[in-house]
Amino acid sequence: MILQIETATTSCSVALASDGKVLAFKEINARNIHAEVITVYIDELMAQTSSTYADLDAIAVSCGPGSYTGLRIGVSTAKGLCFALDKPLISVPTLAAMANGVALSNNIDNLLLCPMIDARRMEVYTAVYSAAGEVIKPVAAEIIDADSFSDILAENKILFFGDGADKCRQALSHNPKAEFLADFENSATHLTQIAADKFARADFEDVAYFEPYYLKDFIAGKKAGS
Repeated sequence: MILQIETATTSCSVALASDGKVLAFKEINARNIHAEVITVYIDELMAQTSSTYADLDAIAVSCGPGSYTGLRIGVSTAKGLCFALDKPLISVPTLAAMANGVALSNNIDNLLLCPMIDARRMEVYTAVYSAAGEVIKPVAAEIIDADSFSDILAENKILFFGDGADKCRQALSHNPKAEFLADFENSATHLTQIAADKFARADFEDVAYFEPYYLKDFIAGKKAGS
């Protein structure tokens, strides 16, 4: 049984999975609410499934890239549980989990998958995967313009999704091989397959030293009026 945590974007989501199948999940998509609700949601999820923390075999967390603050909250929560319960920690790359979630829940024959996370202005955190999870284009921070992905789009159809894809639609939609998935939201349920596979291989992180994959350095901004 694996408790799964996703806080890399505006979505704050937790799920409980057993043997690679989701038992229950709880989530909300809202900014600046993760710290307030994450532990409450986990407690409610355990109660909903009549589970105890001792029943857990591992904690899985979406490890980035994504929101600096969101990742800190999710990873800190996961590490705290691992320390308290003496359970292993599994890290799941956020973009890979997004692609896996779409691959399992949509008819994507002959499509490559391009998850995108908003990184402000016209920049996104992104990668390209095959439906089977093969990395076609590795994770990177990209500034999107009309020529982005032109080499891959020359030979393949790509399905773009995530909060970063919404703002890139105008720049890319001129290409007939660019398709867009509407209303996608990150979910802890998307971690299930990768987390189960990693658990089976005993592919665990060092709880003491593990850090999220920020991709870019955090730059603090000034509050309005300061």
